[in-house]
Amino acid sequence: MTASIASTASTGKRPSSVAGVPHGRAQVDPLAALRAPGEPPWDVYLTGTVFLDIIFTGLDSAPVRGTESWARGMGASPGGAANMATALARLGLRTSLAAAFGDDHYGDYCWDTLEQGEGIDLTPSRTVPGWHSPVTVSMAYEGERTMVSHGHEPPPEEPAPDCPPRARAAIASLTPGKRAPWIAQAASKGARIFGDVGWDDTGAWDLAGLADLEYCEAFLPNAEEAMRYTGSDCPRAAAHALTDHVPLAVVTLGAEGAYAVDRRTGETAEVPAIEVEALDPTGAGDVFVAGFVTGTLADWPLADRLAFAGLTAALSVQEFGGSLSAPGWSEIGAWWRKVQSLQRQDQAALRRYAFLAGLVPEEQAGQWPRLRAVPTIGFRRSA
Repeated sequence: MTASIASTASTGKRPSSVAGVPHGRAQVDPLAALRAPGEPPWDVYLTGTVFLDIIFTGLDSAPVRGTESWARGMGASPGGAANMATALARLGLRTSLAAAFGDDHYGDYCWDTLEQGEGIDLTPSRTVPGWHSPVTVSMAYEGERTMVSHGHEPPPEEPAPDCPPRARAAIASLTPGKRAPWIAQAASKGARIFGDVGWDDTGAWDLAGLADLEYCEAFLPNAEEAMRYTGSDCPRAAAHALTDHVPLAVVTLGAEGAYAVDRRTGETAEVPAIEVEALDPTGAGDVFVAGFVTGTLADWPLADRLAFAGLTAALSVQEFGGSLSAPGWSEIGAWWRKVQSLQRQDQAALRRYAFLAGLVPEEQAGQWPRLRAVPTIGFRRSA
């Protein structure tokens, strides 16, 4: 079931912006009450491959071989690891990203957008001479997406540095059968490790193959992944089984929401999804993880963390693109004010998000906040 609480979306044309112009720093610092001298300089560290994403929307159907399809909308943004980094930064977390960037125009665009536009620390990142930026073209239609990617062999040791910076937390993408040395290093420096995982192309689905899971405080697979790894036929049972390997298991249930089990406290929580009209699901999983990490670092109750993660993901799928659609506090605040004003609202569902009342910024003049988008790589700056 989806929660009966209503969701709203922006209307009208999305504004254009020039690459490198800041969209506006986060209006809320969710960790303000916890900050103290001598703590790590970064809230979250992550690493991965940054793509240039080009997104086509407004397609009535899937492209047909031998024909030309015209899309009514298009956007461009950094993708891949940039989706998660942008989502974290827009929620007010001090974010550091290690990635390799091509020395082409695409690489310059992605670097400037992340560093200047989103305020993400790229000190651990580097530009690789002679390496072309990987590119993904995504086509959104009928609530689904089709992607075509191109890239060259990544440079050696791409992209993680030998020594990750000190951070409160790190987000690690676990790879079956492989260890990433930086994960153990980050954990040894006190970082709380949040692990996610992709599809196991080997078909083994062996938790023992996820060697770095031993360093994780939380593991966040989707329902299908959780069931395959545990041999369960129920995602909730799979979540409980995963706590034999990791203290906190969070399983996303698609349209049903998310379920979590904390082995340390014995607590469980389930929050239904918010019913939305999805435009493009690209990056929604990354936004969910970013929301959950934010709530965890802020020491929110488990159910509030799940609700917040689900809300941020729901807001993201109503817009196109991965990093483009990641919501900031202005979007979250606008949603919260809007749903409270609706008639016949489900009061039980509304109370589920009451924790937002003390977090969201004060109402500003104007309507729904302007979202961030670039319709092309960027306009030329006027002289």
